Parts: sequence; structure tokens; C-alpha cells
Amino acid sequence: MKPALQLRLNQQLTLTPQLQHAIRLLQLSRLELESELRELAESNPLLDLDGDSAAESPPDSAGTLLNDDSAGEQTSVDATGPESADDTHGESEWDEAYEGLNYGTEHHGDDEAPEAQDAAPVDLHEHLLQQVNLVNLSTRDRAIAIALVDAIDEDGYLRDGIGSVKAALRDDSVAEEEIEAVRHRLQQLDPTGVASLDLRDCLRAQLHALPLSTAHIRIALEIVEEHLDVLARRDFARLARTLRALPAEIDDAATLIRTLDPRPGARFTAASVEYVAPDAYVVREHGRWRVRLAAANQPRLRINHHYSGLIAHARRDDAAYLKGQLQEARWLIKSLQQRADTLQRVAEAIVRQQSAFLEFGHEAMRPLVLREIADELGMHESTISRVTTRKYLHTPRGTFEFKFFFSSGVATEDGGSASATAVQALIRKLVSEEDPCRPLSDQALATQLNHRGIQVARRTVAKYREALRIPSSSERQRAS
Repeated sequence: MKPALQLRLNQQLTLTPQLQHAIRLLQLSRLELESELRELAESNPLLDLDGDSAAESPPDSAGTLLNDDSAGEQTSVDATGPESADDTHGESEWDEAYEGLNYGTEHHGDDEAPEAQDAAPVDLHEHLLQQVNLVNLSTRDRAIAIALVDAIDEDGYLRDGIGSVKAALRDDSVAEEEIEAVRHRLQQLDPTGVASLDLRDCLRAQLHALPLSTAHIRIALEIVEEHLDVLARRDFARLARTLRALPAEIDDAATLIRTLDPRPGARFTAASVEYVAPDAYVVREHGRWRVRLAAANQPRLRINHHYSGLIAHARRDDAAYLKGQLQEARWLIKSLQQRADTLQRVAEAIVRQQSAFLEFGHEAMRPLVLREIADELGMHESTISRVTTRKYLHTPRGTFEFKFFFSSGVATEDGGSASATAVQALIRKLVSEEDPCRPLSDQALATQLNHRGIQVARRTVAKYREALRIPSSSERQRAS
């Protein structure tokens, strides 16, 4: 062994911080992008979002809207081919047709008018603790009640049972019987049935809270206690025989049970609402489908001319800082241009591939995978995946996520293929047109599809039917 020098040549792909940030911007949704740009504009003095006329126009801005000079109109892009359309429409006309949907909104022009404020939602645990503080409990029982409330999940259940509560109390002197007694007290609070161990326990607690004079409550209790699985199968005839009751009584008892809440805590879940904002719009003009990006995907981000002019007169440290911020600002504007261009091209390609869907609906959806769009546009498949995630296209048939237009193919008789979305639409149509007294089985549905030239197996039909949440033929027959 002795030291030696070796010369090796290899290739390595390095993602610079700027490239990593560009990729991150590409996968942001429209609302996330707006929030991101506001934060960047606040942290970088060289950036102006919706800046004034003194700002510097971004370089190479052809084809996108990133400055006020071009904010007055949007270029119409022909989705049937790569060339641009000859006609353009004003942004105000486009906004009036598609984005002016704030019905019932009135602006009074009063800047001092108070803004509407929504009260902070009270979650299930807070709601229960408020009631526990009002119930006459001993100090020991109150500690048990608080431990029970902490163990309740968002649906209102004690999924881990009494044992987990006993372990959380860390007091060997507390017996499970004591915990069970306090649990029954909690079940009587609002919402009724909370702190239940399972569905049967939850429904039982809600039935016991009803007046004894409630019609058919006795039969309903028997069904919940012993025959909940039979009720789930809607086998009312068997329930009538087992309980020696009239079919009408079973129907009324089942109706009573359906009024109960199987997830009593769910209405307190403070789930954040995610609003869908279209990233692009497609409209038919002069016999062609055309795509335009939403204005929010073409932000007017500009260089602040005042601060950029201070660089030549600033001290060395300040000038270095401003130069770095200026470089970051120009790079960000260029990244946003690339993002808008990529989004536009992908939306156009999708519309070209799925124009039959726009014309005729779900049954005309063709099979499409990410690689086809990637090959058509000369991009990597991962880029297409990022662009199509949480991006939405507004069409005359509704607003859909870009990924909605991609689905696997099912072989057809002529050697072609039909998309899974089209097959599901056909299944839904066949079920809607069937005789309710003689619903189509999965095999019958497969046969019908085979007659239409779509080669699909019974198990595939069953999978698609379940994805559409369509009950089986026996369940549909009982429901009729």
C-alpha cells in the first residue's frame, strides 16, 4: 500500500437552492402561491407585488403577465394546436364571464366598516370540558372525567377502551368500575352518545336518552342490541321473523335508528376548509377550445426601482446586501415566468388530449398517462406530476383537478382502449337505467359493457362499482 493519484470523470446532477425553490413554486397550489409571494415581497425590499409604475419591468416577459404594462389583457392560446390565436379578449371580459361569481355581495365604499368576524370554533374536547365543569362531580370523578375526555377521538369514541384511561390516571386505587360509571355520565352530555366504546354502545345511549313513550323504541333497542348486522344488510324480513314483529313495525324502528348520529363528535371537528380556485379556464371560441391562465397564476411581481437605484450610492456592506436581494428578485420573477409557461403548456396539452370529454362528457374520456403529456411537451414525467397536483381547470362541464383527466385504459374489441373514467360513467348510466325490480348484477354489467365493445371482467366492474359507491344488485333490490 502506497499513496497514489487517480483521475476519475463522473457526472452528477446537483440541485442548486434556486432550482429547488423553482421546483417548490411549481408544485404550489394557486392559494399557496399567493401566500408565498406575499411573504417573499415582505422579506425582500427589492420586490413589489402589485407595485407602482416606477418599478422595473421583468426581463423576458413575453407570453406571461408579470408587470402592469401587460396586465390589461390576456393572450388567448389555441388549445387545438401549438400556434397562438389571432384574437384576444380583455381581462375584464374574462373576469366578468368566469370570476365574477360573488352573488349577493354589495360594496358600500366604507373603509371604516367593521369586517365580519367568525367566532373561533369550539372543538369537542372544549365543549365536553365546559359541561364537566357544570356537572356536580366529586374531585375524584372530575379527574376521571377529564381523563376520559382526553381519550375521546374526533368522532366521539373511546377507541382504546377503559384500560387506556386507567393507565393515564396513574392511580392504582381507581377501579375500572368507577371509570365506567363516569363514562356513562359523559354519554348523557351533549352530544348524546359521546364516550361510547363502539357503534352499538353509541346508538344504545342515544335510544336510552329518548322518552320511553317514543314509538317503536323497544324494537329499535332490540335491533341495536342483537341484530345490528342484520339491519346493515337491510334484511327486514328476517328481522320481522326473529323479533315477531310486523314488517311495518320493523320499518318504523329502522327509521328511528336512522335518526341517530353514529359519529356524535364529528360536528365539532374544526377541519380547515380548502377552497378550490381554478388555475386555468377553458372555453370554446370560434369552434376551438382555448385555455387561459387565471390572473393569480400570472402575478404582477416587479423590481422596486427606488431600492435598486440606491445600490450605486450605498456603502459596501449595504450595496452587497441590495445586490444579493436584487439577484434573488430577478431570479424569482424568472421562475414565476417559467411556472406560468409550464402550467399553460400542460393545460393546453390536456385539453387537446381530452377534447372529446369537453364535447360529449365523461363517457368520452380517453385513457391518458403522465408520460404521454411529458413526451409531447419534452418534459420530465415528475414535472408533469407536480404541475397536475392541486391545480384545477375550469371547464363548461365543471371544475376538475388536472389529475382527473388522467386514467388507465381498458381494452376494447377493436384493439383500442377506453379510460377507467369512461367505463365508470357507463356503469353509472347502466345502473340508472336498470329496472329497479331487477337490478343488474356485476356479471350482467360486464356483459353489457362487452356488448359495447369494452372488454372488462366482472371483478373489475365490482371494483369500479364500489369506487362509485353504488350498492350491490341485492342491496339495490332490497332498497327498491
